[in-house]
Amino acid sequence: MMRNSDIGRLVALSDVLAAIGLLTRLPVRVDTDRATARGAAAAWAYPVVGLIVGIIAAIGMSIAAAIGLPAGAAALIGIATLSIITGAMHEDGLADTADGLWGGWDAVHRLKIMKDSYIGTYGVIAIVLSLLMRWLLLTELIHLGAGTALIAAAMLSRAAMVGVMTWLPNARTNGLSRAVGRPTLAVALVAAGIATVGAMGLIGLISIGAAVAVSVMAVGCGAIAKAKIGGQTGDILGAVQQITEISVMICVIASRAG
Repeated sequence: MMRNSDIGRLVALSDVLAAIGLLTRLPVRVDTDRATARGAAAAWAYPVVGLIVGIIAAIGMSIAAAIGLPAGAAALIGIATLSIITGAMHEDGLADTADGLWGGWDAVHRLKIMKDSYIGTYGVIAIVLSLLMRWLLLTELIHLGAGTALIAAAMLSRAAMVGVMTWLPNARTNGLSRAVGRPTLAVALVAAGIATVGAMGLIGLISIGAAVAVSVMAVGCGAIAKAKIGGQTGDILGAVQQITEISVMICVIASRAG
């Protein structure tokens, strides 16, 4: 049985601020020394960040709907809000992943491409398809009165990042993901539990199916990354977030259609 001292070592409130500072552009004061010391142990709070950014985006969509804007415009505002709050770091990761994994001929070259600040054809296509898919899905969710699914998707997709961080080693000897470290299984389970419970409160029992879909997609992305570069990077984690977020929206729409 887990004691209070064990829980205190596993979960610290300062981790939330550290996670916000790492994954968003929100102006929070972070104890850098403590955050550095905690490292990957703070990753349990990633779904909490998803909850926060999802709520802010949902509020933006609600305001847009309240003033009479069409669902498509409200959805666009929601996606733009997410991108602005996070500094589009996940979109950037998706683009770099697409460029590197499909543009390089070996692991060394793929990692070099991913580190390059320029964006290539694969990256452009990946971002366009991701934004278009998210916009279409979110527009449909608003029509269905299920706009809060965006919050659930934001939480579950960030829990998926923690899972991939735990499963795969770092493919680089440096970089953001390497600096953060590798979470323990306990940290990943806490993140998954927070995301699933939160999603259940937002979208009901479909959250179980959505969590399964997220797991499948995360494992698929991770397997490809392992085969092509030997592990994960911050860019891989960004791609995982984007792809799993889309999978949650698809699950919710599919459940409503059924």
